[in-house]
Amino acid sequence: MNMDEIKRLSKTERIQVMEALWDSMLYEEEKVETPEWHERILEQRKQSIADGTAKFFSISELKANRRI
Repeated sequence: MNMDEIKRLSKTERIQVMEALWDSMLYEEEKVETPEWHERILEQRKQSIADGTAKFFSISELKANRRI
């Protein structure tokens, strides 16, 4: 399935495709290694929460400010 085909799907169909992909990987023995940069970002976010500098947004704020 290429990007043009994906874009022609409805939102509901795209969500169903994503769920099917995740389900297809659920029972595979092979583990996918988390990239090191994911760990760094998580640690930075934990630290900003701990030191009180984290910024939180509501879903409505995110939707109002999203860039298309």
